[in-house]
Amino acid sequence: MSAAALRRLIVISLIALWEILPRAGFIPELFLPSLSSTLAAGWNEAGEYGHALAVTLYEIAISMAFACGGGILLGAIVGSLPRPRILIMPMVSSLYAVPLVILYPVFTVWLGIGSESKIAFASIYGFLPTMLATAAGIQTIDPQLLLAARSMGATLSQRLVRVIIPAAIPTVLSGLRVGGALVIVGVVVSEMLISSAGIGYLISRYRTILDSPHVFAGVLLVLAMAVAFNAAIKWIERKAAIWQTGTRAGQRAAEEIAPTALQPAT
Repeated sequence: MSAAALRRLIVISLIALWEILPRAGFIPELFLPSLSSTLAAGWNEAGEYGHALAVTLYEIAISMAFACGGGILLGAIVGSLPRPRILIMPMVSSLYAVPLVILYPVFTVWLGIGSESKIAFASIYGFLPTMLATAAGIQTIDPQLLLAARSMGATLSQRLVRVIIPAAIPTVLSGLRVGGALVIVGVVVSEMLISSAGIGYLISRYRTILDSPHVFAGVLLVLAMAVAFNAAIKWIERKAAIWQTGTRAGQRAAEEIAPTALQPAT
């Protein structure tokens, strides 16, 4: 059995168990409602969930732009320059180890309980891993590639597009995957803590009245957002595969050209 078939079998089995175990009484429906009752609860309140989903997606989109866009940009700058890398990277790495959720009450004091505080919190939450991964990816570029490109007269923009970006893409996408997932988590968690709108708010509200089907309907929407984001990253990785082919070809060329370029002129 192939890995893909095995994954499909596992997913189908989990879905079947989710429906069967609560209905058979093996798991109390207060702890885990059946899948059908969860979907029915979401469908009956489709308007409410649709409005909450729009709020959450708006906050996630803005946070992604700040976290992932800013993280990639600053990570590329820090990773390319030795002095900023030495000064900034240890501080960012140490800050990444701190549970940033403790800072959310501070953002609510500064920005209120609206979207602004959630966007600021989620942006910082996803910014750090994206920046660290991008800076690490820039540092792993083979210096011979850059040397070969310069020796062949490549301009800065050509080196950036044809060497630096292709070589750093795998690590950047890895950081983007982690940073984007943390943005989703940051938005939903902040909505659950202090908010009056969004999927996290609905989950928290229905949790307080022990309405498990509606709680799990919200959880399903969060899972759907995470799966959609992961699928988008995989699509980007497939589109970027041509860059990696070019990078490997460039590396082979660099291995042939760089030793010659390093030889003193006679």
